[in-house]
Amino acid sequence: HSYKLLVEFDGEIDKQGMIIDYYDAEKIINPIIEKLDHAFMVNKNDQVVLEFLEKMNSKKVVVDFQSTAENICLYLLNEIEKASLPENVNEIKVRVYETSHDYAEETLVLK
Repeated sequence: HSYKLLVEFDGEIDKQGMIIDYYDAEKIINPIIEKLDHAFMVNKNDQVVLEFLEKMNSKKVVVDFQSTAENICLYLLNEIEKASLPENVNEIKVRVYETSHDYAEETLVLK
């Protein structure tokens, strides 16, 4: 599958007049995308697929959930939350598009 990702940060505007600098947002988001790019997301309990991917020497991301768009949103929110976010960020919204019109969306309230 190919997905499109939309990430929104909400919070208080800081002294520089922004919630988060685009450069800082990219430093948070890009490593997550690089980890997932051209990778097969597979449930850790799916031994058949895991063995196949090992034999094929395929790039994979092993997770503890089924890779639905909704679960991928939650995964992405969790990964973003691990980053050093500016203190003024109080909400993160992630939208994963499966097609140009179909998407799943999840929001994480930090404060």
